[in-house]
Amino acid sequence: MARAATARTGRLWAVVGATGTGKTDLSLRLAEALVARGRPAEIVNADAMQLYRGMDIGTAKLPEAERRGIPHHLFDALDVTDEAAVAWYQRRAREEITAILARGGEAILVGGSGLYVSGVIYDFRFPPHDDVLRAQLEAELEREGAGALYARLRAADPMTAERIDPRNSRRVVRALEVLGQGGPTHGASLPSAPVLWHVPTTVIGVQIEREELVARLDARVEGMWAQGLLDEVRSLRSEGLERGVTAPRAIGYAQALAQLDGALTESEAISETQALTRRYARRQVSWFRRYAEVAWTDPRADAGALADSR
Repeated sequence: MARAATARTGRLWAVVGATGTGKTDLSLRLAEALVARGRPAEIVNADAMQLYRGMDIGTAKLPEAERRGIPHHLFDALDVTDEAAVAWYQRRAREEITAILARGGEAILVGGSGLYVSGVIYDFRFPPHDDVLRAQLEAELEREGAGALYARLRAADPMTAERIDPRNSRRVVRALEVLGQGGPTHGASLPSAPVLWHVPTTVIGVQIEREELVARLDARVEGMWAQGLLDEVRSLRSEGLERGVTAPRAIGYAQALAQLDGALTESEAISETQALTRRYARRQVSWFRRYAEVAWTDPRADAGALADSR
């Protein structure tokens, strides 16, 4: 894939890490620090679920009024009935970044969706789709269940299977689809020697102690229910949430739907969401620790010093 940006253009920043670590606040402060130094900055979303219009409370999406005048891109880009495909996202995010750089700005990619981030910052090429094979696999998924397909993936490609949530049937099907075409899977690993898509790129990893993170995540989930997640899901249901491929499976949204259907009590829905969120955060940390370029920092780090570090 040809690079859309070169060393003659501005810097691409990536602020990454587990959910709940404070990436959003740090990215805003970094953008303000860059602007103060005469380097216009704009933020590009790299959270798969924040792509969806109306999925606000359950994704901790920053309201427009709190964006401090910093331009934000690829938030609310999809309807809940749309599929969030990483190849589509890669193209759109790179288009946004290229436009920002062309305007003389610096782009800040922010989010914790590891494959989405990797697909942007590295020269990451996605295998083609095979619609016939995909349909066959989805039919098998319907007949046999996700567990059977995951077992097949684990036997064929243990490394990829280890990095995919067994309950994420969409990722399991995609990995098997790629394997069925005779190629290596992409869905859970970086290239063996990843090459940056754009130079210069700076990757900032945001981390906090695990005990603090767990407490934050548990409190965040409780806060989502208190802030009206159920009402948000009711509204999204009327807009076709359950017809979507990706959106209804999002952590928190799937549990809220189950609560609305009476399959879970509120305490069960909250508890399950907390457990899945903690598990997801662990996978995010593991993913980003494989980045050779990442410089880890505390979310309360001096944004001015980061802006000057380049």
